[in-house]
Amino acid sequence: MDISALIPAFGGFAWTIFFFVVALSVIVAIHEYGHYIVGRWSGIQADVFSIGFGPVLWSRMDKHGTRWQIAALPFGGYVKFAGDANAASGKDEAAMADVQSDPVALRRTMHGAPLWARAATVAAGPVFNFALSIMVFAIVGYSNGVVRDPLTVGELRPLPTQTQDLQSGDVVLEVNGAALPSLTDPTYGTFVDTLPLTENLTYTVERDGERLVVDGPHLRPPFVQGVSPQSAAVAADIERGDVITAVDGTPIFTFTEIKNAVEGSDGRSLDLTVWRNGAELQKVLTPKRVDEPQPDGGFATQWRIGIASGSAFEPATQSPGIGAAITGGVAQTWAIINGSISGLGHMITGAISTCNLSGPIGIAQVSGTMASQGAQSFIWFIAVLSTAVGLLNLFPIPALDGGHLVFYAYEAVTGKAPSDRALQILMGVGLTLVLSLMVFALGNDLFCP
Repeated sequence: MDISALIPAFGGFAWTIFFFVVALSVIVAIHEYGHYIVGRWSGIQADVFSIGFGPVLWSRMDKHGTRWQIAALPFGGYVKFAGDANAASGKDEAAMADVQSDPVALRRTMHGAPLWARAATVAAGPVFNFALSIMVFAIVGYSNGVVRDPLTVGELRPLPTQTQDLQSGDVVLEVNGAALPSLTDPTYGTFVDTLPLTENLTYTVERDGERLVVDGPHLRPPFVQGVSPQSAAVAADIERGDVITAVDGTPIFTFTEIKNAVEGSDGRSLDLTVWRNGAELQKVLTPKRVDEPQPDGGFATQWRIGIASGSAFEPATQSPGIGAAITGGVAQTWAIINGSISGLGHMITGAISTCNLSGPIGIAQVSGTMASQGAQSFIWFIAVLSTAVGLLNLFPIPALDGGHLVFYAYEAVTGKAPSDRALQILMGVGLTLVLSLMVFALGNDLFCP
């Protein structure tokens, strides 16, 4: 399904909010279902499972005594277990007093259950978020396949070039007389980067068992493979599939020339000539400073316009296998976790701007942009956001899942839980920290360039 077809019907603001609510609701539902189902398996009674807060729009009671409901404010959710006073699992003193003399009823409360059951129930929310991410990344990776090695021509791209002698199924052996490295070879990227910045290259290919020399466009033409949310390219209405043919009136034939022009712009506006479906369009955009993660774990600040490169053709792919797809899903999820922790650390130390932290407005804008790029992009974004939500909830802040796990660790070590008074104070501090973080992120949405 092409989600972008729905955009005109909703209008810019409305459909952005719609897809933001959809993304958030899916992530919250998965997170809270993790709490619910593991709690139920652990013998803890769930009284309420809610998507959203505030006035209840719909509800029903299931056979296990849990009321499932959808509330009017769809910006979160919660599971209220027996013995809880609120959505943050604060203790209901009156309810707990009523069951003190009944061991069976006490065991079914969140606060009367064994330590292992409480810890497993709390940890399940983030774990289910990570599981959702791994599953989505694995399914997308399996369905898309991995690029066949050696590089093989799949579908030819529409490019504004007169020379295109490559054919689908050609196996690329050499480019301009030099052997093409394996795609897994660390030198592959360097090889492509050092190719002549010309419109056409000479390819040696294997076709139907024969070795042929043919002409074709540059291996990495100025083709827009993808557009980053909240980027200069989005603001200038650059779309996936566009080909940039000139920068400031100077013809270009490779993606490297775009990259050089942007990095050398020092932030000044660039006039681009864009080829789209046979028509030439004129676009003006202003590069943005972007903090980019590096392989060594650090960050580098560069001028960027937010487009990703693509090859002169859609490479042929092959199935990675279920095991490899799952492994790839785990690796992708871990990369997001590692990058998020690294980014947060660099923001705390001042190495990169705190404007890298987005709030609800920024996340909503990204939701809309990813939805406009198609169903797969939107589902991928949900998986990325699910990882971020799972990680955030593991932070050792009272009122978050990580804070509860710290309390349980204290109980496991000392043999007794923190006092109710201490918990109330710590939960208040934690809630203040969370709200402060939300206000700070909202400020970034409103005031960061």
